Amino acid sequence: MKLTIGYRLFLAIAASMAVLAGIGLGVVRWRLFAGPAAGPQAIESTDALAASLAAQHALHRDWSFLPAEPGARTGWLRDEWKRVADPAATAVPLQDRRIGLLDQDGHYLAGVVASRFLVAFASIDTVRRAIEHDGRTVGYLVLATPQGADDALAVAFLLDQQANLALTAFAAIGLGMLVAALLAAHVRRPIRRLLEATRAIEGGQLDRRVSLRRSDELGELAAAFDHLAAKLADAEASRRQWVADTSHELRTPLAVLQGQLEALQDGVRVPTADNVALMLRHVRTLDGLVDTLYQLARADVGRMEFDLRACDAWQIACESMQACADRFVAAGLEARSAAAPVRAIVEGDAERLRGVFANLFENALRYTDRGGRVELSGTVVDGHLQVSIDDSPPTVPAALLARLGERFFRVDPSRSRRSGGSGLGLALARAIVEAHRGHLAFAASPLGGLRATIVLPLASP
Repeated sequence: MKLTIGYRLFLAIAASMAVLAGIGLGVVRWRLFAGPAAGPQAIESTDALAASLAAQHALHRDWSFLPAEPGARTGWLRDEWKRVADPAATAVPLQDRRIGLLDQDGHYLAGVVASRFLVAFASIDTVRRAIEHDGRTVGYLVLATPQGADDALAVAFLLDQQANLALTAFAAIGLGMLVAALLAAHVRRPIRRLLEATRAIEGGQLDRRVSLRRSDELGELAAAFDHLAAKLADAEASRRQWVADTSHELRTPLAVLQGQLEALQDGVRVPTADNVALMLRHVRTLDGLVDTLYQLARADVGRMEFDLRACDAWQIACESMQACADRFVAAGLEARSAAAPVRAIVEGDAERLRGVFANLFENALRYTDRGGRVELSGTVVDGHLQVSIDDSPPTVPAALLARLGERFFRVDPSRSRRSGGSGLGLALARAIVEAHRGHLAFAASPLGGLRATIVLPLASP
């Protein structure tokens, strides 16, 4: 049988209440009735009352002489006992409030009789004195006796209030069950909503949210679920965009190649060196795009290969900048580097890092207006090397900075694809840096353009 968490919670609370009630009753039994048992005095003291009741029964031949009103019979038996009691005898404390009358079949007639529940759980002892007439038993006097002589008042109180106590007990149990049921429902409802939302997302409804406003752990779980669902929706949208962008990037050079080959086939063009070179450029573009996609795919599954050794990241950055010196001059850009940082040794793949810096300098070359400048700087902060590449205008809108490094993302119009970028270089650079336990960040540059910062953990001395 499958028990839901609501039923489990309900049963746990109900069981806890039952255990607490049992402990409470046990304490009552131990505390109030832990003394020595009462002697035969309590039984013998009922002889006079039994004889009086036997005589009245013999006179009326039944119990019809009892008061007609059931509520009056309790006081009647109490008064009857006081009337026939021997004042000279040693009085049993509060006996008139602890005695009851039953007929020969054990049915209640008058006085106070302890209920079976009270006898069982409060450990109240009862003794019977048979009322006989002409050799046959016509009724019983039942006396509730405490185990300790000093506990007569407690027993009398329990007998007098047993109806109220029973009502209170049932009310407490009912209230406890109601509270347990409400609490179980309070816990079960958000869990059910989470389950329904999970099944909906499993079925492809990635826009499904729980939207549960609670300040407890279930609220935190719902918020985390909604956050995860949003991430899944974004990932699915990115996947679709990735497929569309990849198809678009591959279609352009393929379309050019197809057109050139069809023109050659139809005799519109002849296979000159220029036409072959044009087709070869597009083939190389395709090859580079496919290789980048392959590297990104390997990075996604953590299978990109690295030759990690101690290397000077600042020196690699300076060498990459120097390799572009002629191109900077041709583009009308001023390139300079700041003083070397105090430490720059990292555990990394020198060739992979060289490719990252080359890509960043390539972007600076492509997207910096003529007459601007590019600066390289480095510093050490909290055991990490920070290498920044700043360029002058145009800048990237602040709202788009967070998207730099996304696959196929290009800023338009100032940083468009006019120079042939595919939007994959920064994505690959970010993947390589993250594989070195670092990160690549973008921000507005003090020079008015873009700042790209590579942060890498320094190698242990």
